[in-house]
Amino acid sequence: MSATAVRADCAADRAGTLTFDLTAPVPAPDAVLLLRRRGAAGRKPGGTVRIPLSRSGPGRLRAVLPAATELAEGRWDAFVEEPGSERAEAVVEPGLRDLRALVDRSPDTGTASVSARVPYPTADGRLAVRCWVRAPHAEAGGVVVGPDCMTVEGVLYGVAAGEGAAVEARLPGDPARVHSFPLTSADGPVGAFACTLPYAPPATGPVDEAQFWQLWLVPAAGADGVRISRILDDVWSRHKSFVYPSRPAAPGVLATPCYTADNDLCLRLEPGAADR
Repeated sequence: MSATAVRADCAADRAGTLTFDLTAPVPAPDAVLLLRRRGAAGRKPGGTVRIPLSRSGPGRLRAVLPAATELAEGRWDAFVEEPGSERAEAVVEPGLRDLRALVDRSPDTGTASVSARVPYPTADGRLAVRCWVRAPHAEAGGVVVGPDCMTVEGVLYGVAAGEGAAVEARLPGDPARVHSFPLTSADGPVGAFACTLPYAPPATGPVDEAQFWQLWLVPAAGADGVRISRILDDVWSRHKSFVYPSRPAAPGVLATPCYTADNDLCLRLEPGAADR
């Protein structure tokens, strides 16, 4: 197989197993689907995973990534590799993606860690897999944008909320700027949480440019915080697809709930007119 592109259809089951069906020429007997973690991490131990390819039909090859296979959190690019004197890596292009089984996943809240893997097309037309591994994890659910506050609901995995549980808004790079808001009761499964965050407290300091306040769930007084994110579905990047309205937080300051490219929930403050 030459180092040219092949195409892969992807399917996921609720356990997190991914199946890749490739349309490709007949490969060498030891050809594999290679997943390489993007960046310098791909050159370190554990930065590549090789999955055997088997014939599944005329001109079709199949690779199965079991849910139990360890993948570090990050973005993993896909290639077909034929080992030899000169490694030939064929770029894998995305085909059909059947990810319906990933929508609204609900793992056992008592599990020590939560992982998620979502195949997706990169901006330059390649196939990649976005992977998250969180232990513990606070999964964001509904976000309600009110006139002077936002309400976040979700489910906490791997740790129970206890006395003094709260959500903290933290401004990265400025450890003195932290605002804490208590959890409130929430209907739903074991581990369900809710919290109301007024916009005004974070806006008391200067807001000369956009600020992205990270939201952390602190399960008990003095405990380590758990980043609030949304990863248990089929969306690999929420920051452009989930857009919330802006509300005035202080004179000349707007507040907007938003997600990062890593699907972590934030409160964005920025200078702006109240009628925006």
